[in-house]
Amino acid sequence: MKPLSSKGLHILLTLETQSEDLLLDCSRFLKYTESILETKEVEIVGITEHVFDNQSFTAAVCLKESHLCIHTWPEFKQLTFDVFLCNYTQDNTQKVEQIADEIVQYFNADVIQKHKIHR
Repeated sequence: MKPLSSKGLHILLTLETQSEDLLLDCSRFLKYTESILETKEVEIVGITEHVFDNQSFTAAVCLKESHLCIHTWPEFKQLTFDVFLCNYTQDNTQKVEQIADEIVQYFNADVIQKHKIHR
């Protein structure tokens, strides 16, 4: 199989939500993330997370195609999230867009910042 290009889409989000309970539930977020990645046939190769004293969390999901990461700040009702998939064997641009959109929906969030980087 000939590679398309190593370039892919990297989306970085800063979100605000009134759903503070979601900002405090790492295991629920990871379960949701695993389910949406499975529907898009994106392979997880590793997951690491840390829950802080105030129950905020940070997590990184290493993917065969790259990664996604999250960090929550319940005291500010905000989170940062990023997802990147390379386009080595197929164009994953639409998958990245869908994952980002589904995370915004999951948190019922307003987008404070959204950056798209093709790299």
